[in-house]
Amino acid sequence: MAFGPYLLLALMEGLVKAAVLALTAVGLSLVFGVMRVVNVAHGAFFMLGAVLAYTVAQYIPGPAALGWLAALVIAPMIVAAIAAAADTLVLKRLNYDPEATIVATIGLLYILEQAALSFFGPDARPVEAPFTLRLQLPWFGFSGYKLFVILAAIAILLAVWWFMTRTRAGLVMRATQVDRQTARAFGIDVDRVYAGVFALGAALAAIAAVLLVPISQSHYLMGGDPLLLSFIVVIIGGLGSLRGTVVAALIIGISDGVISMFYSPTLAKIIATAAVAMVLVFRPQGLFGARA
Repeated sequence: MAFGPYLLLALMEGLVKAAVLALTAVGLSLVFGVMRVVNVAHGAFFMLGAVLAYTVAQYIPGPAALGWLAALVIAPMIVAAIAAAADTLVLKRLNYDPEATIVATIGLLYILEQAALSFFGPDARPVEAPFTLRLQLPWFGFSGYKLFVILAAIAILLAVWWFMTRTRAGLVMRATQVDRQTARAFGIDVDRVYAGVFALGAALAAIAAVLLVPISQSHYLMGGDPLLLSFIVVIIGGLGSLRGTVVAALIIGISDGVISMFYSPTLAKIIATAAVAMVLVFRPQGLFGARA
């Protein structure tokens, strides 16, 4: 196969990575943008979504599509409930102090990983794709499910944008982001908003994981790479900027796909980390972030 088809395949694989990464990073960006909390446990929520997807799919009889659809609904709901409980029981009691919440979310990360290891086991488990359509291009075949992942991620991101900009709940979230004390003075239940934002961010990570597991596998340590790449994307795009997060996810995802195809995945991570260093030095607010 010539260079052109190889490049096309790398770009398509990169788009799949970018789609999953965008969903995961948008959840992290929402939490930081509204709550000013650096959620180190975000990768654990991603992992938990994948583990629960496997568990739910195993207990749903019938075709694989039915089990996967049930997992797509049930797993994010469970992860969102766990995140809301963690916010209410832990982060709220710390008054969302930046240093304390970092330590607390690190502890939450280890707790969730250990719980997944205890109940799920150390083995990687596959989840069957809801359909096995394969598109035959002139140079190679490509999974129809991977194209579905891209389209599904776009639809979910558009829904998040509509929710944040066109609904009253989104307006309340943005008001709380601008000034928590003023929002509280106008009768907004800030604690409830924070619990909802933390749950929404975790649910987006879980949805990304459910979309990914038919391509990859669920494992109790699979949250490390999504967490690292999500931080890279959020820093490059601009802390709290949803538009910047999506653009940075496209840049990182596509470059990761191309570099991994022609060189190595390790080199892709090194280049992404170097890009973060350059952004922090020359444009600390990120590509689309506002200056403090």
